[in-house]
Amino acid sequence: MLIGGLQKTTLIDYPGKVACTVFTVGCNFFCPFCHNKDLVSQENFAKASLVKIKEEDFFDFLKKRQKILDGVCITGGEPTIQPDLVSFCQKIKNLGLLVKLDTNGGRPEVVKSLISQKLIDFIAMDVKADKKNYPLMTKVAYEKIAQSLSVIIASGLDYQLRTTLVPTIHNEKNLVFLAKEIKTIALDNKINPRSLVWHWQKFLPQNCLEEKFTRITPFSNQKFEQLVLVVRSIFPQLTSQV
Repeated sequence: MLIGGLQKTTLIDYPGKVACTVFTVGCNFFCPFCHNKDLVSQENFAKASLVKIKEEDFFDFLKKRQKILDGVCITGGEPTIQPDLVSFCQKIKNLGLLVKLDTNGGRPEVVKSLISQKLIDFIAMDVKADKKNYPLMTKVAYEKIAQSLSVIIASGLDYQLRTTLVPTIHNEKNLVFLAKEIKTIALDNKINPRSLVWHWQKFLPQNCLEEKFTRITPFSNQKFEQLVLVVRSIFPQLTSQV
C-alpha cells in the first residue's frame, strides 16, 4: 500500500466515530480542481518532497491506538487503484476497527468486492458532475460511475454521496441533470430517492491540480444556497456546507 500521509485523529472524516485517516498515493482521475494534487501521482508526491509511510509503521501505530480509535478512513488519491487494498482492509478489520472508504467510483468492481467481503463499514463517493461533464475529470467511462452509485446505494451500508460545487464546471442546469441521473439510478435499484444521503460543499481554491483553479472565486454563499434550493425540489434530504 502506497501511504502518503496519516491524520492520527479525526472527529469529522468518519461521522459519529473517532478515527484516523490514511492517505494513499495515486489516482485514476485528474480533476483540475483537485485540492490534493500532491497525492494524484507518485511524480507529484516526489516533487512535493513528501515521505511515504511504511505499512508496518502504520499498523504499529494502529495497535497502539486500538482502544482509542473506532475506525480508519482510507482516502487518497484514490484507494481503489491500490492492488493490495483488500488485504489492507482485512488487516484493519482483524484489529477490530471499522473501515470507511472514500472513492471516486471509477472502479465499481473493487467497491463491490470490498462490500461483498464485508471489509468496509461506511463508504463515501465523490460525485463529480453530470454525465456530460465527467470527461472534464477523467477518461473513465461514466457507466462505471453509474455502476458504483448503484452498488453503493443498494448495499445497505452507511454511505454518503458528495459533490463539490465548482464555478466554471457546475451550474443550475447541469446540477439538475445530475440530480435526475442519480434519481434514475435509485429508482432502477428500487430505492426511494428521498432516502439518498447526498452532501454538497463549496469548492475552495487551494493546492489545486491545475493552477488556474486557484484563481477561481468560489460561489458566494447566496448563490450556493440558491443552487441547493433548486435541487432540493428533487432531493429534499440534500445537505450542504458553505
